[in-house]
Amino acid sequence: MDGILTYVVNVVSLGGTYALLALGLAVVFSVLRLINFAHGELMTLAGYALLAGILLGVPFWAAVLAAVLVGGIAAVIMETTAFRPVRNANAATLLMTSFAVAMLLQVVFQNFISARGQAVPVPSLFTGSIAIGNAQVSIIQAISIVVSLLSLIALKAFFDRSRSGWAIRAAADDFETVRLMGFKASRLIAIAFLISGLLAGIAGVLWVMQRGSVDPLMGLKPVLAAFVVVVIGGLGSLSGAVLGGYLLAAIEIALQTWLPEGLAPYRDALTFVLVIVVLSLFPNGLFGKRVAEKV
Repeated sequence: MDGILTYVVNVVSLGGTYALLALGLAVVFSVLRLINFAHGELMTLAGYALLAGILLGVPFWAAVLAAVLVGGIAAVIMETTAFRPVRNANAATLLMTSFAVAMLLQVVFQNFISARGQAVPVPSLFTGSIAIGNAQVSIIQAISIVVSLLSLIALKAFFDRSRSGWAIRAAADDFETVRLMGFKASRLIAIAFLISGLLAGIAGVLWVMQRGSVDPLMGLKPVLAAFVVVVIGGLGSLSGAVLGGYLLAAIEIALQTWLPEGLAPYRDALTFVLVIVVLSLFPNGLFGKRVAEKV
């Protein structure tokens, strides 16, 4: 029973981070039809902002808030300077632009900060654990679960109750119609990038707190996982991104926990085999029917 509880905690903790990253990708895809592979660098930038705040002696909570805001502001700057000039170009151009931005930021991190990982000191308050029965749940994991769930709830409220949220959800089905209803494309896309950057900032802070360090390539693996999540959930589907995040986490943690030691080197390969099985059953993703029909 304790093993099952530990498994569930690990899935909810990792799945929440994946869901936040995947939602950031899905929101941008909804309005621009772009998978932004520079999304992981926003996550890394937030991690470095957190480290800078701590080293400057800023209170930890203020450093966390600043790191999240840095992610959001950087995303808007990225959209204005890199993506807006090529907004009307074909999908290949947009995709190559996202790769170029990602590579540029990685080079900046490596040459102007450090090519090596930097330890991020976390207050001792967050280094303990909580006993639930005979199982131990780290405080950082508990914080990750609470923050990710609250972020998802807040985002759902935004999409359900705000005019901009309605427009972004509608844009996933028909962006041109949304524009005809009076929404300015530039403003809507900027809001989508802001949301995406804030989510990347939150995910970056949670990721850094759990791993205890930040490095120039920190966001690479999580953003690839988030891309897989978006595909599983269905391109453009916000609810699918959330469900896909927890599904991928459930697969990864299950293989990490119960896979025989002799098969451990094949864990990542087996993860993608199971992803292929899911996609073979749901070729357009779990909630991707309408997007697929439009394409």
